[in-house]
Amino acid sequence: MRRLFYKGHLSETIAITGPDAHHLMHVMRAKPGQEVVVVDDAGKVGRMEMVAFSPEAVTLKLREELAADTESPLELILAQCLLKADKMDTVVQKAVELGATGVMPIRSHNCVVRYDAKKAESRRSRWQKIADEAAKQCGRTALVEVCPIASLASFCTAMQQEGTEVVFCYENEEQETAKACLQKLAGKRIVLLIGPEGGFTLEEAEAVMAAGGHSVTLGPRILRAETAAIAGLSIVQYEKGDLGS
Repeated sequence: MRRLFYKGHLSETIAITGPDAHHLMHVMRAKPGQEVVVVDDAGKVGRMEMVAFSPEAVTLKLREELAADTESPLELILAQCLLKADKMDTVVQKAVELGATGVMPIRSHNCVVRYDAKKAESRRSRWQKIADEAAKQCGRTALVEVCPIASLASFCTAMQQEGTEVVFCYENEEQETAKACLQKLAGKRIVLLIGPEGGFTLEEAEAVMAAGGHSVTLGPRILRAETAAIAGLSIVQYEKGDLGS
């Protein structure tokens, strides 16, 4: 059953407008009597029936409230250094499926792609659409924000000021495993930092550690950046979130 996110609070009758209404009417060719699952801004979930159509809106009637909270108890943010377009698309999608609460695209020295301001916003908008669709597909009860692209230096400054636990997967780390590191952390807000195709420079790694980042290894094999993101998210959710419960 298709899932929609509604900007407002569920009530007995609501109206869906904009792209979702267009999709229901012109892509799905929905008919009165068909049902969808709707999630509101507060995470309330309902099974709703389509009862009326107009050129701009679809009217829905609440049939049943659902107890369907699918959010992890962990606030897990993926900070992913920019990858080639198709790889970045995949990472954003899988981050949402694995329970990330935010995605931060990061510009670092070895990133292959370079965007001007207009292109950067265009890519962010695309990634946000991918994240929204992934949230609907996998049954999330909250949308995942994709932040504007930021430099690694500004990322380090912001994380240091917020006092957030930053775990970063570093190809030259040989001692500290992700599991050992995570077991030492008591907080419920973790930022997972993954490098680009070319990895981190020594100077970048030192800057992240100086800002309080925890350097970890994901094992003896060399992983592609997109594989490292998926593996890292899975490990964090298993150790601190809801995959290991």
